[in-house]
Amino acid sequence: MRIKEIIVVEGKDDTTAVKRAVEADTIETNGSAVNKSTIQQIKHAKEKRGVIVFTDPDYPGQRIRAIIDREVPGCKHAFLPKKEALQKQGNGVGIEHASPEAIQNALKSVYELTSNQKIYITKEDLLQFGLLGTREAKERRKKLGERLNIGFTNGKQLEKRLNMFQIERDEFTSVMEQILREEEKND
Repeated sequence: MRIKEIIVVEGKDDTTAVKRAVEADTIETNGSAVNKSTIQQIKHAKEKRGVIVFTDPDYPGQRIRAIIDREVPGCKHAFLPKKEALQKQGNGVGIEHASPEAIQNALKSVYELTSNQKIYITKEDLLQFGLLGTREAKERRKKLGERLNIGFTNGKQLEKRLNMFQIERDEFTSVMEQILREEEKND
């Protein structure tokens, strides 16, 4: 599988893992301190070939993603579910721990952020499905993020992320109904 866009990752081990999974070029941010030179590289790459931001599913990865999105709007984003990024022995989380298949699946489900003001999902939708303010909310958000390939987020950011990725209400409702049916089966 050949990726046209340049993939932005956090470090050398992530590059190695990505290159095991797909044919692609990468830019490494060297951790969460994204400097001006790296931002310039990403801007240039976006103009020439496009960019996919593919950071670890943890707080530093989210922070890098936010910095890049602010400085280089219009990049595409790929998300790896946290369970696919866990270190086999130890407690590390990162792209470098993922299988080639998990990386390929994440890169097949790429989203482009948009500043489009259209509202697809509202806070009321999130409340209706128990994604906010319930005991099950965190686990439901985790499952929703994995199934929609938008990553895990807290309750405050979920509405924004669903709308930025233009998740249609029908798709959101269908996935949430499936999650709720599975919960009922397990009770």
